[in-house]
Amino acid sequence: MANPASSEMNRPEAARPDVTRAVGGTGGIIPLGMQDIHYQRARTSLKQVVNRYRQLLRSPRQSNGIELQAALKTELNQVSSALDKLNANLVRVAVFGLVSRGKSAVVNALIGQKVLPTGPINGVTQYPRSVYWSLDLGEPITVELIDTPGLDEVGGQSRAAMALDVAHAADLILFVVAGDITRTEYHALSELQAEHKPILVVFNKMDLYPDRDRQAIYHKLQELFANGGTQTRPFFKPEDIVMVAAEPSPLQVRVEWEDGRITHEWESPPAQIDELKRSLMAILSQEGKSLLALNALRQAREAEQSIARKSIKLQQAEAEDLIWQFAKWKAAAIALNPIPVLDLLGGFATDVVMIRMLAKLYGLPMTRYEATKLVNAIVWSSGSLLFGELGSGLLLGVGKGASAIASAFDTVSGFMAYSSAAIAQATLAGYGSYRVGKAAQVYLEQGCTWGPDGINTTIQDILAQVDEETVLYRLRREISAKS
Repeated sequence: MANPASSEMNRPEAARPDVTRAVGGTGGIIPLGMQDIHYQRARTSLKQVVNRYRQLLRSPRQSNGIELQAALKTELNQVSSALDKLNANLVRVAVFGLVSRGKSAVVNALIGQKVLPTGPINGVTQYPRSVYWSLDLGEPITVELIDTPGLDEVGGQSRAAMALDVAHAADLILFVVAGDITRTEYHALSELQAEHKPILVVFNKMDLYPDRDRQAIYHKLQELFANGGTQTRPFFKPEDIVMVAAEPSPLQVRVEWEDGRITHEWESPPAQIDELKRSLMAILSQEGKSLLALNALRQAREAEQSIARKSIKLQQAEAEDLIWQFAKWKAAAIALNPIPVLDLLGGFATDVVMIRMLAKLYGLPMTRYEATKLVNAIVWSSGSLLFGELGSGLLLGVGKGASAIASAFDTVSGFMAYSSAAIAQATLAGYGSYRVGKAAQVYLEQGCTWGPDGINTTIQDILAQVDEETVLYRLRREISAKS
């Protein structure tokens, strides 16, 4: 067979793929040294959680310890998985979209190999599939690209739910569209943004549109997602929307042979994927380790909070008895003590001990310093009610002290005044202690996330240190709201 002498594409010039928009990256950079600090702090926090709960597993305490241990094992596996992912420097990128938008083709184009099947039939991807992509951005990074089933497939509700579970575990999301966005796609994007993960909107199949139509669709997408976001309205910056042709349609080629024959054949142009690659690498190089750290911490925080909720539910009756016991002790001690200042100091110390005993009952570590901070936080957050109780208690304590002095001179009247003030003060003190105990239960239900290496503390520190132009900064408000 003779070799072709020359060839040319017979597609109109305006329809050929031509990426004209420059990629500016994320715009902000987290210095690598700071990313390393975030990464190491996250590892320390996760190791602390793993060690703590492993010790609890080795030392069952309560009669319902078996049930609690079962919950511990499940959640501990989740935290261990997050720590392993962090140690492996593994970034999970989930690819979403409706059917026939080219999700699998995007994954294939990114890695440069046709690993995943693609085709014109809806629902080629029946379940999430992972493909690993190795990058070197100063240090080796492994990207797990997760292809997911179409979110709108008929009869595929369970697969859609499975895909959303993937989004929950992902570090970054690609949402693939193929033209004007539909109402279904808009709602799906809103649901995915509720996961508070960075999202890139990938406008695929741009080769099917003439340049003018392609640019019009691109600017329409920008306008649709601009002007801020809400719980039901997704928001993206211009650089979050990229145009690609992951699997361009075959083009007819005119072939001239050496013997003078002219034939026409179909050839597939190379994928136009560079814009997406640059955007991904910009995010990973400029804030990737901080993003990894933050997502691992959030996953571990959910596990800790789940353990705390289950523990509190299992120990509800014992905790209620403990709170009432301390309320009675505090009321009795304050009723018998004639010195007002000691009433307040002793009552505060009693609440601190009560909170530490509650934490011990739930299997959650709590130092005296942390318990003191918690009591202060409860008093301040309770507003006028507890402050009113403290003020009334102080006044009653002064009256009780005066009555105690008077009783030294007038036994009957002094004792009656002392008794009345003591009963009133003891009632207020006992009720206040009960309120502190119930408030502490709510706080403890959030899990053991406090302290210098606590998960919430580390999350807040990371979010406070990111540049305003980074992806993490744009997520800060939503992530902080869930803390």
